[in-house]
Parts: sequence; C-alpha cells; structure tokens
Amino acid sequence: MFGKKLTSGFTLVEAVVAAAIFLLFAVGVYGGLTMVFKIVYQSRIKILETAILSQELEIARNLPYDQVGIINGSPIGLLPHTKVVTLNNVNFSLVTTVRNIDDPFDGTIGGSPNDTSPADYKLVEMSAICIGCNQQKLIKLSTIVSPRQLEGASTNGALFIQVFDQEGLPVSGADVHVVNTDLNPNLIIDDTTDSSGYLRIVDTPTGTLAYNITVSKSGYSSDYTIVASESNPSPVKPPSNVVAQNVTDIAFSIDELGSINFHSVSTMCAAIPNVGFNIKGAKMLGVDPDVYKYDQNFTTDESGDKTLSNIEFDNYHLTPTALTYDIAGTIPAFPLNFIAGASQEVTAVLKPHTANSLLVKVFDAGTGLPLSDATVHVTGSSYDTTILTGVGYLRQTDWTGTTGQVMYIDESRYFANSGTINGSGATAGNVKLKKASISPLTYISSGNLESSTFDFGSAVTFRNLVIDPLTQVAQTGADSLKFQLATSNSSTPVSWNFVGPDGTASTYFTASNNVVPASLSDNRYLRYKAYLSTNNNRYTPILSEIAVTYTVTCAPPGQAFFSGLAAASYTVDVSRSGYAASSGSISVSGNLDTFVNLSPL
Repeated sequence: MFGKKLTSGFTLVEAVVAAAIFLLFAVGVYGGLTMVFKIVYQSRIKILETAILSQELEIARNLPYDQVGIINGSPIGLLPHTKVVTLNNVNFSLVTTVRNIDDPFDGTIGGSPNDTSPADYKLVEMSAICIGCNQQKLIKLSTIVSPRQLEGASTNGALFIQVFDQEGLPVSGADVHVVNTDLNPNLIIDDTTDSSGYLRIVDTPTGTLAYNITVSKSGYSSDYTIVASESNPSPVKPPSNVVAQNVTDIAFSIDELGSINFHSVSTMCAAIPNVGFNIKGAKMLGVDPDVYKYDQNFTTDESGDKTLSNIEFDNYHLTPTALTYDIAGTIPAFPLNFIAGASQEVTAVLKPHTANSLLVKVFDAGTGLPLSDATVHVTGSSYDTTILTGVGYLRQTDWTGTTGQVMYIDESRYFANSGTINGSGATAGNVKLKKASISPLTYISSGNLESSTFDFGSAVTFRNLVIDPLTQVAQTGADSLKFQLATSNSSTPVSWNFVGPDGTASTYFTASNNVVPASLSDNRYLRYKAYLSTNNNRYTPILSEIAVTYTVTCAPPGQAFFSGLAAASYTVDVSRSGYAASSGSISVSGNLDTFVNLSPL
C-alpha cells in the first residue's frame, strides 16, 4: 500500500482577511508617523518664528526712542509695518505695530487729571506666520520701550476709534486703516481694535478734517469716512479732526455680511423671469443730495431668481425699475430689516402695472408683526373695494360675453347657462333671470349659469365665496341666489362635481353661508355654478360679482393690494377681530404703499 502525503495551506478567504488586517495595521502606522512628522515640523516652524520675533524686537529695543515707530505711521519711526523674513529657506510674514500708551499713573488725556503728555511709553507688538505652511495661528510677541528722560508737554492730540456691531457690542480684531494726506510724508496707520472694540491712537499730529479712516474685517461689512466731492458735497461722516491735547472719539459699525435669495412670482406663485428691481438701504453716505451706501439695480434670471451677496445689516426698500409690473406684496414685508450674517429668502409678488395703485400693509402695533385676515376697505373716486390681508382672490364681475369658454380668459365670458338667464344681454354686467313677458313684466322662475375654469396656477387652500349683492329683494324668496363649487387638479376632469358648504351636492353657498370646505382645497382648478330663482315672477334676483378667496405659499402676509385706481384721495378703513379699527385718508398718485398699525383691544 502506498502512503499519502498530506499538505495544508491558506484558503482565499483567510488570505484576504490577513491582507486586510495587515493593511489596517500599515495604514495606522503610516498615519501615526505622518502625525509625528507634522507635529515636529510645526514645532520647528514655531521655534523659527519665535527666534525671528525675538531678534526683531531686540532691534526695536535698541533703536533711539524717537525712532521706535512705523514708517509714515503714528508714532513715526524706522520700523516697516509689514515685511518678509527668510530663515532656514523658509519665508515668514511679519507685521509690526507700535502704539503710544497713555498710562493712567499720571492721568489720561481728556481725563481727570488731564495728561497733556499722554505718550508715556510705547508698546511694540510683532506677529509672524509662515508663508505657504498652512499655519492656522500666528505667533505674536510684544515689548515695552520707555524714554530715557522725562516726557515733555505734547502739542499733539489723541484719536480714539470705536467699532461695534449691529447689536452695539464691541468688535475686536477689526482692521483699522488711517491715512492723513495733509502731512509730508503721508501718515499711515494700520492697526486692529482691542477686546473692547477700541483702537486708541495717542500723541497723534493735529489736523482738521485730515484723518481718513476705514474699518473692516474679513467676512464683515466696512465703514469709513468720506471726503466731500461734487457727487457727495455733504458726507454724513467726513474725515476726522485731531485737536491738540484733546481726545477725538469717532465710532464705526460693522457686522457679518449675508445674502438675499430673491424670487419674482405672480399671485399664483408662478415664476416671472427677467424682472428688474432696485434695492436701496437706509444707511446714507451723504445728504442734500441723498447718497445711499447700498443702492443697486438687479434683474432676476430665467427662473425668476437672483442671489444678492455681501449684504450688510440695514433696512432695505424695493422698487421695480420698469413700468411692467407693480409689487403687490412681498414675503417678508418691506422695508426689510436685514439681520447681520443672515441668508434671507425674499419673494416679490407681482401684478401687471397700472398708473395708480395702493399697497396697504397692516401690522400689530405692539409686536410689529404683519396681521393677516385684516379687512381693508378702500373707497373714493367711484371706487369701493374690500380685501383681506394675506388672502388672494379671483373674481368675475361681467357676463356680457358669450358662452362656450372653457378656461377663464375673457373676463366677460363663461361656459354655459340653462337658457333661462339673461347672460349675453345682461345690462351693466349683471346676471338676471330671463324675461317671460314684457307687458306685464315677468321673469322665468329659475335658471343657472356655469363658469369657465379658473386656473390658480398651483394647488391652493380655498377660503370663502364672496357674493355681491349680499341681499336680494324680499319678493324673490329666501336663498334666491345660491352657488355650488367644483375643484380639481385637472383642467379637464371627467366631470365637475358641484357641492355646497358641507361638501355634498345637497347644499348650497349663500351670502351668509360662504366658507369653502377643506375637501375642496389642495386643488388647482375651480368652477362655480350659480342658481337663480324667484317666488314672485315680477322680480328677479341679481348677480353683480362673485369672488373666491384663497391662500397660497406666496401670499404676502398682512398686505392688501389695490390696483387700477385713479389719481385721487381715498379713505382706507382697516379692521380685524380683537383690534381697534383704524380709518384715514391717503392721496394716491402713482404706485404707493402705506402702513397701518392696529392696537389690540
């Protein structure tokens, strides 16, 4: 019998697992070594930076006291504000700042006691950072340099610059650039504010409207003084003075920049492309004439959108730049109080332009928040219209056209009638029952009318059916004018199922029972059906106007827009449940907006 030689080895799975374990181990070792080398390298860079700063500070300490300062700066001296130093083939960026220090030991300038020689000693501060080393934090060292002899009385003054944000809190680390071109050579100071938001420049040469100041910070807005010019003869913040042995205080306000994501849409929330607007802030650079800090024109793109970047905190106003559309409301309401650092969504709801219009904005007098569902009644110059704020509406006031119109395009036409109503021959746009005889005058007992299809542009929430007139002559009987509604998300449904306020075909909407049930909402298309009847054939009910109110995502809160007005004076009555009513008059000429503040009861 021959013997068998048994052998053993690794399966493919075992080999793959072993390789994976080895790879994980190798990667861990490599990552650890990389981290060690990185730490060693960063430590080496910091050692080099410390050595450079120590050497540069020693040079400053050995200069004559009156030469310890910045070239063309204050205090003036021989030290450059910035320079590049190379050590061990590595380049470093150095920034040097020298400040006169007013020590409170002998009083302070403008204080009690008043120190007429406030430059007691100098603080020399230097920072270094490696160029191209991806270093996140610079190294900073400082030293104090004192005069050898007693100080003498100074004929200079002091310039104290304060920087704060939108909330009035100090902004530390803000970059301050000061230039005095009246001196030869020009005095230039580049420094930063301290933790209290101040930069105190002591022992500064005097000058009248001589110091031009710009304050900025990465990611922040900027604030600055402005020299008078032909285009801005009266700047709000002219260059600063410095008076001998006095402190000049000047304040600036900066904060984080943000953006506005702008959208132009119709009342049905459909995008309207290529619309031009002007957006203007309230901050002013000059007066008489008014010069605004932010005053820009922009145009929305093919999708009706536009992003405005680098927007600083301010109150902004919005107007169209062409007579194509009127602003029927905005979300949120303008003027826009833009908060520092925000990314604000803004939607402008547009309607075709008319020569005269009025946008009424209703707010809670206590909270300043917009109030929807406020009733705004505008009357005057043969005009009488009531609109609820924050609520859209579609209406029909004329039926003098012919039948057969499927979609509501021609405002005088409709879809069908029973043949017993006076539609095509209606006078003044009113719908009545058809005459049965002329002498004596009698009317057919009943009839109905079916509207064309109303397109709301998107699915909406229906609110109310508004009927005019509110009452009929008593002889026609109760509910002689009534309606049913049908909605759909298709413009051509298999059938229009007309229902009343309880959502069934057995009930009807009337002037006093007009709330649209929730079952009809979340649909895009709507039709109505009007039913006219009379108990006395010598009288007929009358339909003058019907409107359907609704809300959509783009409904401007607390705003009601009235277009097609005449240039005349109007009375504006505003009321809302739980608030004291308001009434006033306004002269409309052009496209105006007005604010109404309602006080809670």
